[in-house]
Amino acid sequence: MNLFLRMVFLGGLAAANLFVAGCASPVVDNTIFPRRGDSGAGNEHVAKFVVGDTVTVTLTGGPEEAGPETPHVEPIKEDGTITMPDIGHVQAAGKTAGELQNAIHDLYVPHFRTHITVTVSTGDRVYYVDGEVKSPGRQLYLGETTVTQAITSAGDFTDFADRHNIWLIRGKNRLQVDNDDIFKNPDTDPIVYPGDRIEVHRRWY
Repeated sequence: MNLFLRMVFLGGLAAANLFVAGCASPVVDNTIFPRRGDSGAGNEHVAKFVVGDTVTVTLTGGPEEAGPETPHVEPIKEDGTITMPDIGHVQAAGKTAGELQNAIHDLYVPHFRTHITVTVSTGDRVYYVDGEVKSPGRQLYLGETTVTQAITSAGDFTDFADRHNIWLIRGKNRLQVDNDDIFKNPDTDPIVYPGDRIEVHRRWY
């Protein structure tokens, strides 16, 4: 085979590989989008703070063992931090309440306080359902929730909803969901976390 024919052959082989790769179904990372049927799905993640959560930090005890100070209340910023007096930025997103308490304690003691008790709590946690549902918007997170349950909490589909084109959005990650597939196999229903956004697209036929 001369050089020209060899180059044509290799070029065609590369194009075929790209075509096959483009047609292949995307691999779903179940560590990012666990499903209802997965063992222990979502329990650990749900306990962790996300950007937008409002946290309340109460400090008790100081140089003179004073009572509780005025609680510090702040939504977690886009960079995942809150800003505390004296110690500045503290990473909050991705931590549980207990982990954040420990982190704040260790930043204060012994550099700014000899003794301190830190208590961290949060207010209502929410997710969002938008698009072709009857009551779109902010929904209160009341416990373990799946995509189909979240859509029901938003009043269910409108008559114009494309039930094959539902998107679960978590930060920079997106997962396409087909309601008919979930109906056939309920264990594939993805778990919804606080801060998630669900978008139900409109059908055009």
